[in-house]
Order: sequence, then structure tokens, then C-alpha cells
Amino acid sequence: MLAVFAALCALLVPRVPVAAVNCSQVKDAFTDLGYSPADVPTEETAGEDLQVCVPQKACCNAEMEEKFSQRSTQDFEKLMDDTSEELRETFMSGHKRFDDFFLELLESTERSLNEMFLRTYGKLYLQNAEVFRSLFGELKRYYTGGNINLEEILNDFWMRLLERVFQLLNSQYLITEDYLECIGKYMEELKPFGDVPKKLRSQVTRAFIAARTFVQGLMVGRDVANRVSKVTMSSACVSGFTKMLYCSYCQGLFTLKPCNNYCLNVMKGCLANPADLDPVWSKYIDAMLLVTERLEGPFNIESVLEPIDVKISEAIMNMQENSMQLSYQVFQGCGQPNPSGMSRSSRSVSDTFSGRFSPDSPEDLPTASTGSRLERLRMIVLTVVIQVTGVKEKLTKVRKFWTSLPEAFCQEEHVAAAESAEDDCWNGREEGRYVPEVLKDGLTNQANNPEVGVDISRPDTMIRQQIMALRVMTNKLKNAYDGIDIYFQDSNDESSGSGGGSGFTETSVTESNSFITDAPIQKAEKTEESSPACIIHPNLLLLLVFTALGLKEHWR
Repeated sequence: MLAVFAALCALLVPRVPVAAVNCSQVKDAFTDLGYSPADVPTEETAGEDLQVCVPQKACCNAEMEEKFSQRSTQDFEKLMDDTSEELRETFMSGHKRFDDFFLELLESTERSLNEMFLRTYGKLYLQNAEVFRSLFGELKRYYTGGNINLEEILNDFWMRLLERVFQLLNSQYLITEDYLECIGKYMEELKPFGDVPKKLRSQVTRAFIAARTFVQGLMVGRDVANRVSKVTMSSACVSGFTKMLYCSYCQGLFTLKPCNNYCLNVMKGCLANPADLDPVWSKYIDAMLLVTERLEGPFNIESVLEPIDVKISEAIMNMQENSMQLSYQVFQGCGQPNPSGMSRSSRSVSDTFSGRFSPDSPEDLPTASTGSRLERLRMIVLTVVIQVTGVKEKLTKVRKFWTSLPEAFCQEEHVAAAESAEDDCWNGREEGRYVPEVLKDGLTNQANNPEVGVDISRPDTMIRQQIMALRVMTNKLKNAYDGIDIYFQDSNDESSGSGGGSGFTETSVTESNSFITDAPIQKAEKTEESSPACIIHPNLLLLLVFTALGLKEHWR
């Protein structure tokens, strides 16, 4: 009885006819988009020729739908460009800023050293300047990406400096290439420059590995952001995006924005492949943030380069102070070289040293603690700290960038309706609530995307390439944090750090001994001259005193 009563009531209720779409209003809205009103039907059609918009009575035709598809592609590209602009700018400006800073720091350090050495030693420095030019040239080549061993660069510099200084301190002898090679075999044992080479090697290696790898990391982030922001829309994405943005026009509902959840599913389908960057991108950002700690720490590149001239000065003075003992030990091991044919007494000090370096008073003696030098160093460090702090904040913000793109696209001011308007929005067919649940991010989660067909069996090749690039860079960054130059890690396994990530230790820097060989020592022919330990020429004392004063003046 109740069923019959309900059926009778239903027959008595008058039906409300579905309102016809006002094609005149659709024409006006279509014209506002910049299209010709002649393309809009004058009255509703069955929509049988439509491919994207739901085939039903509508004020649309195939020509309008094609224009909507073209416009959707442009809209998507612009949204992607606008949304990723800050990300791309972070890496582009950061890379340029740090790269320019580090290169300028190298160049200014070399200029400063050149000016002070020239002022202090004059002709003597000019005759040996290529040793220092070569050092800075190799440091720059390493920093700019040269696959060369940083420690070998430094070892070669100290070896060449030892040869030059030894020859100057023993100019009464004929020092041959074979003899210099013999001296080199004793360098590690004699430590002519004290502990300075070892300390400077540790500091320079830490600083340059961190600086170079950080700038390389910014470059990789820049390239990934640029490439992925130009992602190509699949045909399914174009259809889904067109349906979301413009099929509402066909129903005369052009004032409605897509439902928020509807928009999210469309964008998660369109951005399924970029979302797969997220896990490796997050690890890459974490590794970049780790290396920034090295840029702020005590062994940052600016704190190492700024006083490098003082360090070299200390090394040379150490050798001068121990020159008698050093020469004696070398002569014991390599033999006493033959006389050069010109005694020291026949040489004028002015032939070797410039007389312009002598300080006016003891107060003028330079030191690494000179006020102007400390002030300059403080300014450099402050500049870097400000830059590093800024880039750290920006890197932290973009850690989850790729999975945040759908939400960014579907913000109310861009595309979708507010979440509170879930019943007053376009759901892809009509005005009303969007029922399907929002899917998770990533390619494998889009198998049943209701809005965009996604082939989860065919990952995007370009995205896979970017994932690989990020993995490689992350590995480099982690090694750089531990002070390990992975280009040469294999050849120094005995002393390389474990890379545990707990912070930098002495063992984290590779200790290359490649300059030491086991070849037999070649001794020069012994002479009947007295040992240098027994004879000290007056001119040698004068030379040493003037040289020490000159070095101190230079290192103010």
C-alpha cells in the first residue's frame, strides 16, 4: 500500500523542466576570452561532436572545444612558469651570487698577495712569481670543475717553493734538477716549512671542497628546476585540464570555478611524474643545507683564503730560521753540491733582494692580527653569513616543492573555488559537490585517477634523468660535508674519512702522499769543502736577516 501511495504522489508532483542554456550569454563569455562570437552556436546543440566536454545539450561545438584545448595548454604552461618562478630564481640567483663571490675572492686574494710580495721583494718576487700564479691558477681550475687532485696542487706548490727558497739560501752552490729531485724525497721527513703545509692543506681542502660542491649543487638545482618547469602536457592532461577550466562554458556556468578536490585530482594526474622527484629532491635539499654549515664554519673558504699570504710567510720564515740545519741534513742525504763558481761574498744583497722592504720600526712589523686585516675578514665573513642565511631559508621553503604543486595550482586566486564552496563549484559535469576522493601524489598512485588517464608503466624519461642527477649530486654533497673529494677518494682509501655525516674530522681529508717515491736517492759528488755546519758566511747571515724582515713587513 505504501509503495502504491508513493507512486501516486510522484505522479501528482509537477516536473520542473531543466533550464535551457542561454547561448547568448555563452557567446558574450566566449568573446571576452578573445574569440569570435561567430564560433558560438545560436542555440543548444546535442554536443555529439564534442570530444572533451561531456556530450550533452550545450552551447559548444568542436571548433570551440579546440580553442579551449589550445588555451588550456597556454594556461597550464603559464601556471607552471609562475608557480616555479621563485624556485628557479632561488637557484639561478644563488648560483650566480656565490660563484661570482668565490671567484672574486680567489682573484682578490691573488692580487693582494702579488701586490704585497712585489712591494716586499721586488725583483726577487718577479723572478719567482710564476710559482704563486700557478698555485692560484690551479685553485681556480679546481674550483671551476677541473677533475684534478686538490692536495696534489698544494703539494706541488710547496715542493716548488722549497726548491726556489733552497736555491736562494744556497746560491753559492750549483743546484741541479737531479739534486732538487733528491731534496724533494726528504721534504716529508725534514718538514722545512714546519706544520704550515699540513694545516693549510687541511684548511684549503675542506674549504674548497665545500665551496665548489655547494656551487655545483646550486647549478644542478637550477638545471632541474628549469627543465622540469617546462614539462610537456600529455594529451590526457590537456583534455582533463580543458574540461576542468572551460567545459563549464558550454553549460553557461562560466562564472563557476572548479571544485578544489576536482582541481587537485586533475593536477595530481598532470603532475604525476614531477611529483616522483619529491623523495630524492628532499634528500638533495637536506644535503645542500648540510654543506651550508661548512660555509659558515671556521674553515669556510673566505676565512682560509684571506690569510693565506700570512700562512705562506710563516712557512718561509720557518725554513729560513732553520736553514742551516736544513741545508746540513740535505747535504747529508743528497751530498754536498758542486760550487756554482761565484761565492756569496761576490754578490750584492741588492742583486737579489729589493731594499724597499725594511720596516721603519718594530711597531711596523706586520701580523695576521693587524686591525685592517681583521676588519676586512670580518666584513667578508659577515657578507657570506648573510648570503648563506638567505639561501638556507629559501632552500628550506622549497624542500617539498614538487608535491606541493597541485595545491599551489589549485589555490583560490589561481584556478579552483575555495574549499568552503564545495557545493557551489564546477565538478566537471555540472554545478555541485565533487564526490571522488583526492588521490595521493606520484605516478604509481594515479592508476585510477578519475580525471586524467595516466600510464603508470611508462615513467617520463626526462624526469628519470633529473632524479639520477639529483642522486649523484646528493652523494657529492654528503661527501663534501665530510671533507671528501670523491673524484680522488678511491686513490686515498687508507686515510679517507668514513663519511658518517657526524661532522668534519682530520681523517675526513684525504692525506695524499703521491709526491713521495721509493726511488733511490741520487747523491751529488762529495767535495772537500767544509760542512756548512762549520762555515757560516757573513753574507748569508745578512741575507737571512734581511729576508726575515722583508717577510714580516709583507705579512702585515
